[in-house]
Amino acid sequence: MSPAHDATRPSLAIIVPALNEAAGIAACLEALQPLRRRGVELIVVDGGSRDATPRLAAPLASRVISSPAGRARQMNAGAERATAARLVFLHADTRLPDDADRRIAAALDGGRAWGRFDIRLSGRHPMLAIIAAAMNRRSRLTGIATGDQALFMTRGAFDAVGGFPDQPLMEDIEMSRRLKRRSPPACLRASVTSSGRRWVRHGVWRTILLMWRLRWHYWRGASPARLAEAYRDVR
Repeated sequence: MSPAHDATRPSLAIIVPALNEAAGIAACLEALQPLRRRGVELIVVDGGSRDATPRLAAPLASRVISSPAGRARQMNAGAERATAARLVFLHADTRLPDDADRRIAAALDGGRAWGRFDIRLSGRHPMLAIIAAAMNRRSRLTGIATGDQALFMTRGAFDAVGGFPDQPLMEDIEMSRRLKRRSPPACLRASVTSSGRRWVRHGVWRTILLMWRLRWHYWRGASPARLAEAYRDVR
Protein backbone atom coordinates (compact mmCIF):
# COMPACT_ATOMS: atom_id res chain seq x y z
CA MET A 1 0.00 0.00 0.00
CA SER A 2 1.39 3.46 -0.90
CA PRO A 3 2.24 5.99 1.85
CA ALA A 4 -0.57 8.28 0.71
CA HIS A 5 -3.18 5.61 1.51
CA ASP A 6 -1.58 3.91 4.51
CA ALA A 7 -3.44 5.06 7.61
CA THR A 8 -0.60 3.91 9.86
CA ARG A 9 1.84 6.40 8.33
CA PRO A 10 2.06 10.08 9.31
CA SER A 11 0.67 12.42 6.67
CA LEU A 12 3.48 14.98 7.08
CA ALA A 13 7.15 14.93 8.06
CA ILE A 14 8.92 18.06 9.27
CA ILE A 15 12.66 17.84 8.60
CA VAL A 16 14.94 20.20 10.52
CA PRO A 17 18.64 20.34 9.55
CA ALA A 18 20.73 21.52 12.50
CA LEU A 19 24.34 22.31 13.25
CA ASN A 20 25.45 23.78 16.59
CA GLU A 21 21.93 25.01 17.36
CA ALA A 22 21.96 24.32 21.11
CA ALA A 23 20.93 27.89 21.89
CA GLY A 24 17.66 27.59 20.00
CA ILE A 25 16.86 24.01 19.06
CA ALA A 26 14.66 23.32 22.11
CA ALA A 27 12.51 26.40 21.42
CA CYS A 28 12.23 25.41 17.76
CA LEU A 29 11.05 21.90 18.60
CA GLU A 30 8.81 22.96 21.48
CA ALA A 31 6.87 25.12 19.04
CA LEU A 32 6.28 22.03 16.87
CA GLN A 33 4.89 19.81 19.61
CA PRO A 34 1.21 20.59 18.88
CA LEU A 35 1.80 19.39 15.31
CA ARG A 36 3.61 16.33 16.59
CA ARG A 37 0.67 15.52 18.87
CA ARG A 38 -1.53 15.56 15.76
CA GLY A 39 0.64 12.82 14.29
CA VAL A 40 3.24 14.81 12.37
CA GLU A 41 6.64 13.13 12.09
CA LEU A 42 9.47 15.38 13.36
CA ILE A 43 13.00 14.55 12.24
CA VAL A 44 16.10 16.49 13.30
CA VAL A 45 19.18 15.90 11.16
CA ASP A 46 22.38 16.84 12.97
CA GLY A 47 25.36 17.70 10.81
CA GLY A 48 28.05 16.98 13.40
CA SER A 49 27.34 19.54 16.09
CA ARG A 50 30.05 20.24 18.63
CA ASP A 51 27.50 21.37 21.19
CA ALA A 52 24.48 19.78 22.87
CA THR A 53 22.13 20.03 19.88
CA PRO A 54 21.45 16.26 19.51
CA ARG A 55 20.93 15.76 23.24
CA LEU A 56 18.52 18.68 23.53
CA ALA A 57 16.61 17.62 20.43
CA ALA A 58 16.18 13.96 21.31
CA PRO A 59 13.20 14.17 23.71
CA LEU A 60 11.35 16.60 21.44
CA ALA A 61 11.69 14.83 18.09
CA SER A 62 10.39 11.63 16.56
CA ARG A 63 14.01 10.84 15.80
CA VAL A 64 17.39 12.54 15.67
CA ILE A 65 19.75 11.28 12.98
CA SER A 66 23.28 12.17 11.93
CA SER A 67 24.46 13.21 8.50
CA PRO A 68 27.52 14.77 6.90
CA ALA A 69 27.34 18.55 7.29
CA GLY A 70 25.66 20.59 4.57
CA ARG A 71 22.05 21.69 4.50
CA ALA A 72 21.21 19.83 1.27
CA ARG A 73 22.81 16.60 2.49
CA GLN A 74 21.08 16.86 5.84
CA MET A 75 17.67 17.51 4.30
CA ASN A 76 18.09 14.59 1.91
CA ALA A 77 19.10 12.34 4.80
CA GLY A 78 16.00 13.36 6.73
CA ALA A 79 13.74 12.75 3.74
CA GLU A 80 15.27 9.30 3.29
CA ARG A 81 14.29 8.36 6.85
CA ALA A 82 10.84 9.97 6.72
CA THR A 83 7.80 7.75 6.20
CA ALA A 84 5.25 10.48 5.44
CA ALA A 85 3.72 11.22 2.06
CA ARG A 86 4.32 14.96 2.44
CA LEU A 87 7.57 16.67 3.45
CA VAL A 88 8.34 20.14 4.78
CA PHE A 89 11.89 21.40 5.31
CA LEU A 90 12.28 23.84 8.19
CA HIS A 91 15.25 25.93 9.28
CA ALA A 92 15.95 25.80 13.00
CA ASP A 93 15.33 29.54 13.41
CA THR A 94 11.98 29.48 11.58
CA ARG A 95 8.54 28.91 13.08
CA LEU A 96 5.62 27.35 11.23
CA PRO A 97 2.03 28.55 11.66
CA ASP A 98 0.02 26.46 14.10
CA ASP A 99 -2.10 24.92 11.33
CA ALA A 100 0.77 24.30 8.93
CA ASP A 101 -0.13 20.61 8.53
CA ARG A 102 -3.66 21.43 7.38
CA ARG A 103 -2.53 24.20 5.04
CA ILE A 104 0.10 21.97 3.44
CA ALA A 105 -2.37 19.12 3.01
CA ALA A 106 -4.93 21.43 1.38
CA ALA A 107 -2.33 22.83 -1.03
CA LEU A 108 -0.89 19.48 -2.07
CA ASP A 109 -4.23 17.70 -2.23
CA GLY A 110 -5.37 20.53 -4.49
CA GLY A 111 -3.06 19.37 -7.25
CA ARG A 112 0.20 21.22 -6.59
CA ALA A 113 3.39 19.18 -6.23
CA TRP A 114 5.10 21.68 -3.94
CA GLY A 115 4.89 25.07 -2.32
CA ARG A 116 6.09 27.46 0.32
CA PHE A 117 4.79 29.90 2.93
CA ASP A 118 5.05 33.65 3.00
CA ILE A 119 7.73 34.84 5.39
CA ARG A 120 7.82 37.36 8.21
CA LEU A 121 11.18 38.41 9.68
CA SER A 122 11.27 38.95 13.43
CA GLY A 123 13.15 41.92 14.84
CA ARG A 124 12.78 45.65 15.35
CA HIS A 125 14.67 46.98 12.36
CA PRO A 126 12.15 48.81 10.11
CA MET A 127 13.66 47.31 6.96
CA LEU A 128 12.82 43.73 7.96
CA ALA A 129 9.15 44.05 7.02
CA ILE A 130 10.13 45.52 3.65
CA ILE A 131 12.63 42.73 3.00
CA ALA A 132 10.03 40.07 3.83
CA ALA A 133 7.41 41.68 1.59
CA ALA A 134 9.93 41.85 -1.27
CA MET A 135 10.87 38.18 -0.77
CA ASN A 136 7.23 37.13 -0.88
CA ARG A 137 6.45 39.20 -3.97
CA ARG A 138 9.55 38.04 -5.84
CA SER A 139 8.69 34.43 -5.06
CA ARG A 140 5.17 34.82 -6.45
CA LEU A 141 6.46 36.44 -9.62
CA THR A 142 9.27 33.96 -10.29
CA GLY A 143 7.95 30.72 -8.81
CA ILE A 144 11.24 30.40 -6.91
CA ALA A 145 11.29 29.92 -3.13
CA THR A 146 13.99 30.15 -0.49
CA GLY A 147 14.59 27.74 2.34
CA ASP A 148 13.53 30.43 4.82
CA GLN A 149 10.01 30.09 3.43
CA ALA A 150 9.73 26.44 4.51
CA LEU A 151 9.55 24.50 1.25
CA PHE A 152 7.06 21.65 1.25
CA MET A 153 6.35 19.00 -1.36
CA THR A 154 4.92 15.57 -1.98
CA ARG A 155 7.17 12.58 -1.55
CA GLY A 156 6.62 11.82 -5.22
CA ALA A 157 7.85 15.26 -6.30
CA PHE A 158 10.90 15.04 -4.03
CA ASP A 159 11.85 11.64 -5.43
CA ALA A 160 11.15 12.64 -9.02
CA VAL A 161 13.66 15.52 -8.94
CA GLY A 162 16.26 13.51 -7.04
CA GLY A 163 16.06 15.48 -3.80
CA PHE A 164 18.05 18.59 -3.05
CA PRO A 165 21.14 19.09 -5.21
CA ASP A 166 24.37 18.36 -3.35
CA GLN A 167 25.74 21.90 -3.44
CA PRO A 168 26.86 24.21 -0.60
CA LEU A 169 24.71 27.22 -1.52
CA MET A 170 21.55 27.99 -3.50
CA GLU A 171 20.26 24.45 -3.04
CA ASP A 172 16.81 25.92 -2.39
CA ILE A 173 16.90 27.95 -5.61
CA GLU A 174 17.94 24.93 -7.67
CA MET A 175 15.32 22.74 -5.99
CA SER A 176 12.65 25.30 -6.88
CA ARG A 177 13.80 25.32 -10.50
CA ARG A 178 13.45 21.55 -10.69
CA LEU A 179 10.09 21.44 -8.93
CA LYS A 180 8.67 24.16 -11.20
CA ARG A 181 8.88 21.68 -14.05
CA ARG A 182 6.32 19.54 -12.25
CA SER A 183 3.91 22.27 -11.17
CA PRO A 184 3.79 25.93 -10.20
CA PRO A 185 4.33 26.38 -6.46
CA ALA A 186 1.50 26.83 -3.99
CA CYS A 187 2.39 30.24 -2.52
CA LEU A 188 0.59 30.27 0.81
CA ARG A 189 -0.36 33.62 2.34
CA ALA A 190 0.06 32.18 5.83
CA SER A 191 3.46 33.21 7.17
CA VAL A 192 6.33 31.43 8.77
CA THR A 193 8.34 33.59 11.15
CA SER A 194 12.09 33.58 10.67
CA SER A 195 14.78 35.37 12.64
CA GLY A 196 16.02 38.63 11.16
CA ARG A 197 19.25 38.38 13.13
CA ARG A 198 21.60 37.70 10.22
CA TRP A 199 20.21 40.67 8.29
CA VAL A 200 20.81 42.99 11.25
CA ARG A 201 24.08 41.46 12.45
CA HIS A 202 25.84 41.88 9.12
CA GLY A 203 24.08 45.11 8.16
CA VAL A 204 20.75 45.15 6.36
CA TRP A 205 21.86 46.91 3.17
CA ARG A 206 25.13 45.00 3.07
CA THR A 207 23.25 41.69 3.31
CA ILE A 208 20.69 42.72 0.66
CA LEU A 209 23.44 43.67 -1.79
CA LEU A 210 25.35 40.47 -1.03
CA MET A 211 22.34 38.25 -1.70
CA TRP A 212 21.49 40.09 -4.91
CA ARG A 213 25.08 39.72 -6.10
CA LEU A 214 25.26 36.01 -5.25
CA ARG A 215 21.95 35.27 -6.95
CA TRP A 216 22.95 37.23 -10.04
CA HIS A 217 26.17 35.25 -10.36
CA TYR A 218 24.30 32.00 -9.76
CA TRP A 219 21.81 32.75 -12.54
CA ARG A 220 24.82 33.52 -14.73
CA GLY A 221 26.18 30.03 -14.09
CA ALA A 222 28.74 30.61 -11.35
CA SER A 223 29.83 27.58 -9.32
CA PRO A 224 27.87 27.17 -6.05
CA ALA A 225 31.14 26.21 -4.34
CA ARG A 226 32.78 29.49 -5.37
CA LEU A 227 29.72 31.45 -4.30
CA ALA A 228 29.74 29.68 -0.93
CA GLU A 229 33.35 30.76 -0.43
CA ALA A 230 32.43 34.36 -1.24
CA TYR A 231 29.51 34.16 1.17
CA ARG A 232 31.73 32.88 3.99
CA ASP A 233 34.38 35.51 3.30
CA VAL A 234 32.04 38.45 3.80
CA ARG A 235 29.90 37.14 6.66
